[in-house]
Amino acid sequence: MLLRILLIAIGGALGALFRYYLSGIPYRYSESQFPWGTLFVNLLGAFLIGLLWGLTEEKSISPYLKSFVFIGVIASFTTFSTFALESALLIRDGENAMAFIYIILMNIGIILVFAGLISSKYMGSLGGAI
Repeated sequence: MLLRILLIAIGGALGALFRYYLSGIPYRYSESQFPWGTLFVNLLGAFLIGLLWGLTEEKSISPYLKSFVFIGVIASFTTFSTFALESALLIRDGENAMAFIYIILMNIGIILVFAGLISSKYMGSLGGAI
């Protein structure tokens, strides 16, 4: 149990660092108020969680490794709370249209989870070709 907690903590630290780095990239190239960084990491994370889950679902993968990746890395890489806060702040600031667009775009993440799952099935059918 202690090992699993330690792995989740390490994975969480790594996921948070990846998030910090990757979410900052769009802001370096845009002066827009739109939260592109959060959108980017959440959509990427949605695809990755679907892809990795699909790739590991029927494999004998250590529960420790799954905890590290899914609970640690990916869960700290994406964040619903930041999305909710940024949406509320856009509405508070009178940016209702931008908030609506942001909320719609962020929900593309659900579609990307399915895209990741489908991709994993395709990759699995390639066998050892990868």
